[in-house]
Amino acid sequence: MSNPSTPNPAPVAKGSEVLQGEGALYVDLDGTLVASDLLWETALLFVATHPLESWRILVWLMQGKANLKRQLALRCLPNPAALPYRQGVLDLLHRESARGRELVLATAGDRRVANCVAEHLGIFSAVIASDGARNMAGARKLKAILTHNGGGRFGYVGDAFIDLQVWSKASDAYVVASSERLLRAANRVCRPRQVFRERRRDFFALIRALRPNQWVKNILLLVPLFAAHKLNNLSLLASTLLATVLFSMCASAIYILNDLLDIEGDRLHPRKRKRPFASGAASIPAGIVVSGTLLAGALGISTSFLPVSFSAMLVLYIVLTTAYSLFFKRRLLQDVFVLSGLYTLRLISGGAATGVNISPWLIAFALFFFLSLAYLKRYSELLQLSDRNLRQISGRNYLAEDSALVGSVGPASGYLAVMVLCLYINSTAVTAYYKTPALLWLLCPLFLYWITRMWFLAGRRTLADDPVVFAATDVVSLASGVASVLIVTAAV
Repeated sequence: MSNPSTPNPAPVAKGSEVLQGEGALYVDLDGTLVASDLLWETALLFVATHPLESWRILVWLMQGKANLKRQLALRCLPNPAALPYRQGVLDLLHRESARGRELVLATAGDRRVANCVAEHLGIFSAVIASDGARNMAGARKLKAILTHNGGGRFGYVGDAFIDLQVWSKASDAYVVASSERLLRAANRVCRPRQVFRERRRDFFALIRALRPNQWVKNILLLVPLFAAHKLNNLSLLASTLLATVLFSMCASAIYILNDLLDIEGDRLHPRKRKRPFASGAASIPAGIVVSGTLLAGALGISTSFLPVSFSAMLVLYIVLTTAYSLFFKRRLLQDVFVLSGLYTLRLISGGAATGVNISPWLIAFALFFFLSLAYLKRYSELLQLSDRNLRQISGRNYLAEDSALVGSVGPASGYLAVMVLCLYINSTAVTAYYKTPALLWLLCPLFLYWITRMWFLAGRRTLADDPVVFAATDVVSLASGVASVLIVTAAV
């Protein structure tokens, strides 16, 4: 393949009058060849790798969109092997290439990004792209195409309204139709030779991105009310349920943010690559809007209807989860301690929403218990890593050989939580809440069994990488939870 940055057409097959008559086929990149926008992706990659320099993006944008693209491309490039290519468009390009037709990548993206993709695919003879000074979109792209092919016939594959100018001059048009409105507009300016109906299902994809299955974690906000034996207080219960909804809104917003910042890492994972943003099923701008709306809505409702102390806890949760996405999840051990702290913060927030005091015993138990679950999540990921013959978790500072150590300290943390429970049952504090505290000793073997079983399941590759979500659908875990509630109720 010739240098893709050199805009010289490759010779067509000798004697092929049909191909000479058709001219080169020019292919758009963002939304056409790949089901994503690489400007947004490079911006998010820059934020993920240089979070303290994110403010530079606004400065570069003020100097022009082409300059923004160039500055981002100079600092970070997407992994071309992991991009969500549209298979239908790729099949078309391979067919045309096999016929001897010249293929040119014509994109408004920066040349460095375009060259990266062109070199990976190895089917393009040239690249037309933005150069840091000119944004190669719309009329500029059309002019560059006409200059490149000498004003002759050409084909074009595009996906947006700005491509209408190019389609109107193309001898054969190929439309990646994300909406009926776009297809109708394209039909007014050209007669598409082929239509790729790639409708983006933003609504349903964004619902999946919210991860409603993860909301089960926020039931922890009810624990302080249960531990204080005040679930029958309807006013406090209503406040706690509202707090749980607000935590779920914030959690979903941060899940979206985390997915946006970890798109490349997700694409390298056999299961996570199917997530909405990694797969291109949901647009990045839509994700940013939904995330911001959820955060603003949760904070607004919290300050209007719940105590200031709860709002402060909610802000702290947002700050810590954002810091986790930007910093802590890439740092050895710090990530699991932050995860454990976030679970414990839910308990404290449940108390803040109702004014119920949280026992130091409950906090101590929660710290060790959730630390064990955080280690369990990493342990499961490390085993999956080993099964795929990889050495390091993408975006994490853990190596495959760390699994033995994680598999030791994780269960130990869980057993320490049970030790805290034993000390509490044997303390004088227990008599203030329980009429028959001796019954609480039944909780100890129950917790020991559950913790040990979860680690066994992880070792056998039965457990997914999120133990809390797994437990919410596991019959034995649910039965253990019900048994715990019955024991506590009987002790009261």
